[in-house]
Amino acid sequence: MISVTQPLDINAVSAHYGTTKVLEDLSLSVQAGELVSLLGASGCGKTTTLRLIAGFLSPTSGSISLGGRDLTRLPTHKRDIGLVFQNYALFPHLSVLDNVAFGLKQRGIGPAQRRKRALAMLERVGLAALADRAPGALSGGQKQRVALARALVIEPPLLMFDEPLSNLDAKLRVDMRVEIRQLQRANGTTSVYVTHDQEEAFSISDRVAIMSAGRLMQFDRPEVLYRRPANTFVARFVGFENVIPFNVVVRDGDDVTAETAGLRLRLSQSLFGSIPDTFLLATRPDGLMVSPDAAAEGLPAQLGLRTYLGRAYQYQCETAAGRLIANGSLTNPLKSGASVKLVPVPEQCTILASEED
Repeated sequence: MISVTQPLDINAVSAHYGTTKVLEDLSLSVQAGELVSLLGASGCGKTTTLRLIAGFLSPTSGSISLGGRDLTRLPTHKRDIGLVFQNYALFPHLSVLDNVAFGLKQRGIGPAQRRKRALAMLERVGLAALADRAPGALSGGQKQRVALARALVIEPPLLMFDEPLSNLDAKLRVDMRVEIRQLQRANGTTSVYVTHDQEEAFSISDRVAIMSAGRLMQFDRPEVLYRRPANTFVARFVGFENVIPFNVVVRDGDDVTAETAGLRLRLSQSLFGSIPDTFLLATRPDGLMVSPDAAAEGLPAQLGLRTYLGRAYQYQCETAAGRLIANGSLTNPLKSGASVKLVPVPEQCTILASEED
């Protein structure tokens, strides 16, 4: 049976622990049937946000609603939310089947019906053959499937995941995130997923909210976050390790010419949008081409530490614009101390406002 899908709205929510601000004026809307990840480092406020939605904490100000129903002061057990935890939270004295059926029992579903629904959900997660086992006899991946089945079987209007794959090995994490995404899409359940793992968040989500110090830094589709971060914090978070200040010196229709220490660069506003008079050019290491050609139009640099990455050599580079990181060809490794030019690849760059820090 498909769950009733409902939108989640977080409106101007703040949360304080004593005098410490953990969340500051957070507003976020999750569309019905959408999976949204809250992504950030420890202490960014993502887990606090999840606890506020679940009712484990109360906000200092603001409101939270699900399908138009105000949850802000509603007790946890009345919110009817499905939860999947990092540590599985299975009952060791109950069988796999009884763990999955537990929420149905709490909701007054009769024995025959809850057994039928629990078995059907175990079938969906591939564990019907293990229905009579104790949780202690399962692997980590199997335990997480049981936890997922238990959360889904009650057909909640909202499903929340709190770092659900952190205890699994790398290969199993990849497999499980695919399964979670497939089940979520099949059920159409509005979902909030908390993680510190960027790859995990980007691969599983419709949209991702990147958070820092209790604030929402950017909320968008993974493709947009990866290619067009809104500010320097997000840019560095998603791998734009080089941030170079530029000043526009010539404007010619859609094209601008900008300069920094020893480098003039022609950029098209049809590619980047409106380019201000002063801006930051952000690139990943692949966005700076290392050229030993002294005549190349690039930023003069002296190579430092060289690291072998398998697909490329990566260089620490000293320039008049600061220390930058660039990748070079495997076929032509260069020595530390060599003088080179770093040539930006515009298609792999993005432009940020210079006032961002």
